[in-house]
Order: sequence, then structure tokens, then C-alpha cells
Amino acid sequence: MPEFLTAALYKFVELPDFAELQAPLLACCESHGVKGTLLLAAEGINGTIAGPAKGVHAVLAFLRQDARLTTLEHKEAWAAHMPFYRMKVRLKREIVTLGVPEVHPALMAGQYVKPEDWNHLLDDPEVVLVDTRNDYEVSIGTFQGAINPATRSFSELPGWVEREMAEGGRLAPVEGKKPKVAMFCTGGIRCEKSTAFLRSKGFDEVYHLEGGILKYLETVPEAQSYWQGECFVFDERVSVGHGLHAGHYTLCRSCRDPLSEEDRASPLFELGVSCARCHATTTEQQKQGYRERQRQVELAQARQQPHIGVRQQDKS
Repeated sequence: MPEFLTAALYKFVELPDFAELQAPLLACCESHGVKGTLLLAAEGINGTIAGPAKGVHAVLAFLRQDARLTTLEHKEAWAAHMPFYRMKVRLKREIVTLGVPEVHPALMAGQYVKPEDWNHLLDDPEVVLVDTRNDYEVSIGTFQGAINPATRSFSELPGWVEREMAEGGRLAPVEGKKPKVAMFCTGGIRCEKSTAFLRSKGFDEVYHLEGGILKYLETVPEAQSYWQGECFVFDERVSVGHGLHAGHYTLCRSCRDPLSEEDRASPLFELGVSCARCHATTTEQQKQGYRERQRQVELAQARQQPHIGVRQQDKS
């Protein structure tokens, strides 16, 4: 029986006093046994938390006491084990880093498309479908027909857009008219900011998947789904499938890329140390450090104790 509730949340909203919210928010989370990461910036809040259901709901209620966050939405999932090892409330310049300060999603985002209407949009042959996530995420699953910009970080996306807007690119005007563009990401935050960026570039018909891939996988029956593969998530579950059930991927503790069963069968894979993609990029001294960390993880597991050294990183 799952014991821990996970809540993913974000909201673009003006929070000029965001630094003052850090300490009381951290205290609220810690007092209710909630762990995870929350990011605060002048443009809003973003993050994922987990803990006892009562504690998670208490933190959400605390946030919604702020008049600017009363409409804050979140997505829930259950886990048998705590997916986080610490609670962090960080102050950032952006809640998701695009690196284009003049883009304001709260004012400029594209049109929301509900998950149940997403397939109809994708059936339009004039729509250019763009996956705004990073390459390692796209590698394990995406919507059929989606373009992979092959970025390693979200801040690379504006450069890709600029290149594709040039003559011959996939976002270039056709007979003087910019194409319809549909964008999607894991939970909605990156595509919301991406569509705002496109609108700043003069695109009029820009759409994004409301609630992101996770809401689509939760809402749309698998038999009707256009999704292929699994969805990478930024916690210890690593990936989820339809119905948000835990997927089949694990994480390389060196490069943090998702690993399939085939990846783990490689002779260059060593649990907690390396995979085929990163084996040649680390020194033997680094590998020895990873081996010691893995030994400590296994000792902690044998003692049924948490080990904070295996936490996941946000690579967005």
C-alpha cells in the first residue's frame, strides 16, 4: 500500500518578495515531515514535494493562504517509498531557466489545450509539434511525430528556435505565415514558458498541453494515447507510464541519465558507478569514489536506513 503522497506544482505569478517566503515555507515543510525541492523566484513557484498525505496537504494549504497563490494547482501521485531525501527551498532568478528575462509566461503564454483535446490538435497536419524537454528525457518516450530539439538544458531551446526560424527551418514562415506550433513538457512549466517565448517572436497560433505529459498519461486511456514509451520524472521513480505507474528505468548515479534494461546489460555498466554513455568520461579516482558511495548506500539499505547521497538532480 503506497504510503507517501507526491505533489508536483508550479505557478507563474509576480512574487517580488519571494526571498521573504523562503524561511516560513521551509519551516512549514519540515514541521509536517515533507521533503523535496521548491524553487522561488520573482516570476513564481515551482517544485515537487512528498510526504504523509496530511503533511503535503498542509503545505499546499499554507501556500494557498497567500492571495497570489490561491489558484495554485498541483498533481498528485502515490509512492511506496519516500522519493526525496531532503527538503530544500531555493531562491532562483527563474523557476525554470530559459535565460530570456523579457519573457513573462503569466502574460504571454500560448493557448492551453486540455489532455482530452490534445489528440485532436495533433491530428491537424499543419501543426508543428515540439518536445521542449531535454534529449535524455526524450530518449525514453515522446509523442509520435514530435520534433526533438536535442537540447541538454532548457536554456538551449531559444537558440534552437532561432535556428529553426531561418529559411528552410521547421519553424520558418510558409508563404509569409508562421506555422501553428504545439509544445509539451513533463508537467507544463517548460512548455508554458516556451510558448511565451514563441509569442515574443511573433508566433500567433501557439498551443501547449495543459498539465503536461503527466496529466495526459493520467487522463487519456492507453488505448487512445499518442504517447510512446515512458516519461522521465525528476525523483527517485525515474520514469512513469500510463496511469502514472512506475516505469522500468533506473538512473545512472554518475551522469544521471535514465537506463533501460538493455543499458544495464552493458559490460560498461556498474551499479552506482557508470554506464556505457559516461564510462569514458570519469577518472578511475572518480569511479572509486562512486564505488564507496554505492557501498554506503547498500549498507544503509541493509540497515533499513535512508541514504542521502543518492538523491536525484534536476538537469533541466
